[in-house]
Formats: sequence, structure tokens, C-alpha cells
Amino acid sequence: MGIAVGVNERLDPSVLSSSSSTGTGNSAEDLQNQFLTMLVTQLQNQDPTNPMDNSQLTTQLAQINTLSGIEKLNTTLGSISGQISTSQSLQSSTLIGHGVMIDGSQVLVGSGTTTPFGVSLTTASTATTATIKDSGGNVISTVDLGALSAGVHTFSWDGKLPDGSVAPDGKYSVSIAASNGSTQLVAQPLNYALVNGVSSSADGNAKLDLGTMGSATLDEIRQIL
Repeated sequence: MGIAVGVNERLDPSVLSSSSSTGTGNSAEDLQNQFLTMLVTQLQNQDPTNPMDNSQLTTQLAQINTLSGIEKLNTTLGSISGQISTSQSLQSSTLIGHGVMIDGSQVLVGSGTTTPFGVSLTTASTATTATIKDSGGNVISTVDLGALSAGVHTFSWDGKLPDGSVAPDGKYSVSIAASNGSTQLVAQPLNYALVNGVSSSADGNAKLDLGTMGSATLDEIRQIL
């Protein structure tokens, strides 16, 4: 291989990827080998009466060491990311068969039983009310939840209509109204879902199979029952 290096010419790291006797790779190891080859050639051909400045040599070595460190850091971060994804999958698998609360407004009624509903508040309330409606949008029940602290709260509806009879089996919706004094608060309604299984998404994150409720990631779970 022929390498043209001028006397006392400063090495340009960008040249390292195009001139090499050992390969044309762009990894830190390849670039380091190319750098050392060119450095030796430069030292052999420098003017003895005007040798290369030590600060130049130090700067060039620091540049190649920085590149090597960045590549090793990227490799380490990739390994950590893979371990986190594996840990999430294992953690998610323990939820199979458990009920969870997620953002949503559904309440299911079947055989005289109802699924839980909930609310997530960022600010404490002095008054909170849940309004349950049928598929036609008709109000069939109002539940006074009282004053609640900030956070996630879960409740059960007895499934009864105003006349005391049991609501027909089916799907109902719940809306939450919360206030602190005269200030209306943002109240996120929550509904129940059963974890049926766990799968991996395209980005490697664990996805919980919630059956008819769809799917959710771990950070979308508001509460585990």
C-alpha cells in the first residue's frame, strides 16, 4: 500500500476510512488500525529537524479513542435495551389471568355481576359522581363517589336500575364528574380488563392481550387488581 503523507502534515481522521492496509471498515477498531498505520508512516517520514508537535499527536490519539469509546457505549446501550425488553416480557407474563384498570369508560353486566370501573385524578376532589348510561345514551344510574384524593380509585356498581331491578346483560358506559369546590377537575374514567396473554410489538416492547378491550403496554396500566 502506498500512503502519501507530507512532512509534519496533520492527520485528518476523515481520511482513515478511505486509506487502510488492513481493511475498509468503519468500526472503531478498523479506524484505529488505519490511524496507527498512517501515524507510523508519518513519524517515519517527518523532518528530523522539525518533528511533529506533541500536542498534535495527543489530539489525534484522543480523537480515535473518543470514537472507540462511543462505539463501545452504543454496544453497551444496545445490550441494556435488550435486557430491559426481556425483563418487561417476564414481568408482563405474571399478569396473565389478572384484572387491570386502563383508560376507558365501559362497564359490562352479565349474570347479575358487573365489571369494576374507576377514575384517575391529578388533583383531590371534594365531590365526585359517576353517571352510568345504556347503549342508547339513557342515564340508568348515578353513583355518588364522594371526596377523593389524587390518584387512581376503583369502584363497583351494583348493576341495579332506579326501580331496583337488575340491569340487562350488556355493555354500559360510565362518565365521571369531579370538582374541588367550584372548580371542575379533569377526571379520567377507567374500565376493567382481563389480561389473556403477552406478545411483543414491532419495537420490542411487551403488549398485553386484553381480549375485547384490545391491547396495552405496561405503562398504560393504571392499576392491577
